[in-house]
Amino acid sequence: MKRLLAAISLLFALLPSARAISLADGRECISLAGQWNYIVDPMDTGIYKYQMQLQKPQKRYFADRHFYQDKTKLIEYDFDKAPTLTVPGDWNSQSERLYLYEGTIWYRRVVDFHKIPGRRWFLYFGAVNYQCMVGLNNNILGTHKGGFTPFWFEVTDVLQEGPNSLIVWVNNSRGASEVPTVNFDWWNYGGITRDVLLVSVPEVYIREWRMRFDGAEIEVSVKLDGGSDTVTLEIPELGIRKKACACKEGTAYFRMKASPELWSPDSPRLYDISINCGADKIKDRVGFRTIRTEGEKILLNGNPVFLKGVALHDETIGVNPGRCRSEEDVRALLEAAKDLGCNFLRLAHYPHSEQMVRLAEEMGFMLWEEIPCYWNIDWASEDTYKNAENQLLEMIGRDVNRAAVVVWSMANETPRTPERLAFLGKLIAKTRAVDPTRLVSAAIQKDKPDFYHPVIDDDLLGLTDLISFNQYIGWYDGKPADCDSVVWSIPRGKPVVISEFGGGALYGNHGSDAEMFTEEYLELLYRKNLSMLSKIPGLSGLCPWCLKDFRSPKRPLTGIQDDFNRKGLIDEQGRPKQAFFVVKAFYGQE
Repeated sequence: MKRLLAAISLLFALLPSARAISLADGRECISLAGQWNYIVDPMDTGIYKYQMQLQKPQKRYFADRHFYQDKTKLIEYDFDKAPTLTVPGDWNSQSERLYLYEGTIWYRRVVDFHKIPGRRWFLYFGAVNYQCMVGLNNNILGTHKGGFTPFWFEVTDVLQEGPNSLIVWVNNSRGASEVPTVNFDWWNYGGITRDVLLVSVPEVYIREWRMRFDGAEIEVSVKLDGGSDTVTLEIPELGIRKKACACKEGTAYFRMKASPELWSPDSPRLYDISINCGADKIKDRVGFRTIRTEGEKILLNGNPVFLKGVALHDETIGVNPGRCRSEEDVRALLEAAKDLGCNFLRLAHYPHSEQMVRLAEEMGFMLWEEIPCYWNIDWASEDTYKNAENQLLEMIGRDVNRAAVVVWSMANETPRTPERLAFLGKLIAKTRAVDPTRLVSAAIQKDKPDFYHPVIDDDLLGLTDLISFNQYIGWYDGKPADCDSVVWSIPRGKPVVISEFGGGALYGNHGSDAEMFTEEYLELLYRKNLSMLSKIPGLSGLCPWCLKDFRSPKRPLTGIQDDFNRKGLIDEQGRPKQAFFVVKAFYGQE
């Protein structure tokens, strides 16, 4: 197995992933959603030969009938006779036998295709967890690592007239040098979890566009691929129609004064924008806003704003939750957060779907987006850093034009070591270089030199825009009544955002407010925590953990947790616990 993983790692190094940009935005796409045949392969037989001799990965791994074809036939492997899984979707929630499965599954889909002269084609994946190798018509297209961000490969010269065989090797095994690492507190949903699209573009197409707004001027850059041409930018409601030549390095630049109606949670105004270049045209909807800090205040459009937030996972509401697959899944989560009175969401602990980000923007939520540098990863590994940076850049590349995104977060609850500080410091510097228009933060932990005098003192705070930390007084530390005696020691001069607090309760489990996992205990815990946290100078935001009970294999307590983290304000079926109404009242909704 070690030799197998070494060979796969070599393949990943030799075949770099595509950078996430805005390829699928506003274009005509062919969806490959639906039923895909799959074969469970826990021993990676599709990569080993039958003698258990490891072979260098070649095109033959993507043969139609077998994983590879040579003089030794694997007659046990036949995609045409294999069962199916729904794509997009995780495999764990679709089959009882795959509930706890971690390892390899091979997916196969036959794609009927008819060529259009003068067009280029790309195969786009919204996300695959955790690593994958993609083959089309016996050609290896490439690989990708990271379970939550988009990637794609050009397939213009690989697609054939008529049926095409698309095979994807997917592996969600955890690894000590991966991001996240082997230990994390959410379900390791494996599979092709987000959209798969065939995207068609002209020979010369708009590869990427980025927009900035400083309150007075709009700046737009447009990068072309395949040549140079004239680019036309239009925002009709602002009376903007401008042309620029993408001559130098294939990039066109626009700068114009404008006074748009500003996007905010109370008025999430979006404008139609179109970018044209020859036969290529992108349409989108964008908002204009500014976000910055001034002393201990967060300023949205120049005005102080309090982040009335909640954290959530990318997991459906329902009796059998899994990864969100549709707009309806996403909307159900966002409507629950809206009912709570939120104007801010922490999308934890990894990039959520583009559907989530776009719909949240339409509904007026400010967003905190995060990459899964969670707990303790391999801070000394250069490969681990490159992996984290790639996930960061793919997240920013996808959502850089979304007004809703106000915070890029580097990590959650990481240990204070020199290696970790250097690792996260590099990520922060990269973030500021790529996108200096948003706030940068990370969810840190408190120190406990004295239980009643917790201290927030982390060198990482010298690099971030926010003092954001997690604390669980009343749950992991002491009892709810202890909150009355706690005095915080927190640096001054920056806004404070409580990125996590809360406790657990099983919906419908009633009893004494001194008994853990009862709704009464959780209700008291929230009342005491909200009173305690409100006294912190510079408090600019709260983010209870969390919106909904979510699956976690770290939570096996029979009859209470049953593989669910029970810290949700609503349960997995969407039913509100008593603590939900405490937060709702605090946010001014009752």
